[in-house]
Amino acid sequence: MAQSTQTSPSTSRREQRKVVAASIIGTTIEWYDFFIYAFAANLILAELYFEPAGPEFMQILSLVTIGLSFLFRPLGAFLAGHFGDRLGRRPMLVFTLLLMGLATTGIGLLPTYESIGIAAPVLLICLRILQGLSAGGEWGGAVLIAVEHAPVKHRGLFGIFPQLGVPFGMLLASAMLALVQIIAPGDAFAEWGWRVPFLFSIVLIILGFIIRHTVDESPVFKEIADTRARESAPIVKVFKHHALLVVLCALFFAGNNAVGYMLTGGYVQGLSSRPIAEGGLGYDPVGVQLAVLSAAVVWAIATFAAGTLTDRFGRKPVVTVGWFVQAAAIVPLFEFVFNGGIAGVLIGTCLLAVGLGLTYGPQAVWYAEVFPPSIRYSGISISYAIGGVLGGAFAPTIAQLLLQAFGSTWAIVVYLLAMSAIGLIATSLLKDRTGVALKAEADSTGIHG
Repeated sequence: MAQSTQTSPSTSRREQRKVVAASIIGTTIEWYDFFIYAFAANLILAELYFEPAGPEFMQILSLVTIGLSFLFRPLGAFLAGHFGDRLGRRPMLVFTLLLMGLATTGIGLLPTYESIGIAAPVLLICLRILQGLSAGGEWGGAVLIAVEHAPVKHRGLFGIFPQLGVPFGMLLASAMLALVQIIAPGDAFAEWGWRVPFLFSIVLIILGFIIRHTVDESPVFKEIADTRARESAPIVKVFKHHALLVVLCALFFAGNNAVGYMLTGGYVQGLSSRPIAEGGLGYDPVGVQLAVLSAAVVWAIATFAAGTLTDRFGRKPVVTVGWFVQAAAIVPLFEFVFNGGIAGVLIGTCLLAVGLGLTYGPQAVWYAEVFPPSIRYSGISISYAIGGVLGGAFAPTIAQLLLQAFGSTWAIVVYLLAMSAIGLIATSLLKDRTGVALKAEADSTGIHG
């Protein structure tokens, strides 16, 4: 039977509240920055930075830049994981937040192709790479600062707070884009309005920095440092002794991420609101953003529910149910979007958000419980990053190519169902270690068999 451990005595309720605030606000800001780009890439960046490629390819190139940053997430995870296991969780939390903020602000200030030619898309790609490096290291630190401070009986609850950063970031990004499109509609949005959400990131970064800088280091890492149990090369140990575990965790996330990026990658938003002449459905952009904003609220509620349910019923049962709920929502998604107008977008995305919350919410705490503490930052970060590459990196691009090749959204549905099935299989092979002692090195393998 798995041992359990209580929260470190040094982790007071006041400190726990600070930890919750730091994990949820920081990841919300990180994902706000990421989603602002994804939404903009679907709505406006193609014509501003890739128009010379022609109408047939400029949208594809714009979508590729969304996935490009995922290719650099493993490198960000490698670096942040190494230093997070060597130097501590908190320093990397602050660094990754600042890096994402600087890259996002840079995009908001970047001249277009019309102004500086080929240098514009090149610089855009460079800033996307910086965003990818940041995103690769951010999540692991936020998860561990929350979970390693948590009381054992409420670890699932604490683990959902960094997960809430995704729907909260999407909610904030959708609301900001809707507001800007109201203030600067049409040509004004293309000329300057799209830059405002990127520049607004400066305010959020300052807020996040202040909060994260005041949080105490994880009590688990303090124990590792005090007992000189730190690994000199944690990533080497991860792949030498836990490679299969990394693969399973990556596939677990890929099944959720590919489906989630229909929303978080801006695919549904772009498909719905682009003009018909550009291959879209021509829906009102503000209405589409408000519909997705509602889906983000549903996603947040489902994520919160999943975290609390796992503390009572275990991680695996909740996630397993989530895969079937997610699959059931995939089937009618595009029927709602194509045939239901704004109301169809609202219904389809809200239904999908329920399954996404149930499969994503417990992921953080489950990852933390299956990796040993001395390599935990490296293990969960690289698993998350690889899962992002396999799942979400090019999901919008794949969806668009499938639509163009087959002329039907049912090809996209089959692709998303296949990814969900992969996530379900990976889930079945992972051990449910609800309540395991995070400080115990024994029985550290999280794989069945």
